[in-house]
Amino acid sequence: MLDNLQTRLPAIAISSRDIDRLRHLAEAAMEKYPATAEFLAREIDRAEIIPADRSARNIVTMQSEVTFIDDISGQKRTVILVYPEDADVDAGKISILTPIGAALIGLSAGQSIEFQTPSGGWRSLTVIAVGSSWSAPPTRK
Repeated sequence: MLDNLQTRLPAIAISSRDIDRLRHLAEAAMEKYPATAEFLAREIDRAEIIPADRSARNIVTMQSEVTFIDDISGQKRTVILVYPEDADVDAGKISILTPIGAALIGLSAGQSIEFQTPSGGWRSLTVIAVGSSWSAPPTRK
């Protein structure tokens, strides 16, 4: 079944800027959140690593604002993907150490991913749009 699932997974890319911290997070979370940590580790292992100096526009990276649809419920949501210490569900900031966060990392607009939740259910998400949650500081004149 895993081989079948692997062939259906979309190609993803993760910035070299994020990869080491994400690997460390997945490893550190194995005891507390084993299912999500394993899922994140698998996503990291299968991702294309893109150089930090290459544009990651339209790819879900850390600090990205991403709009997606839950393909099962039809619910549309916009969130910012953050590290665990910055998570704030009420502010729309979801942790990479949640099943949705781990599923979204590396996807591009138009891609869908199907994944199993820690409770054993299945979810499918489709990314509609990816943007940056931060803006550059104003230019001085």
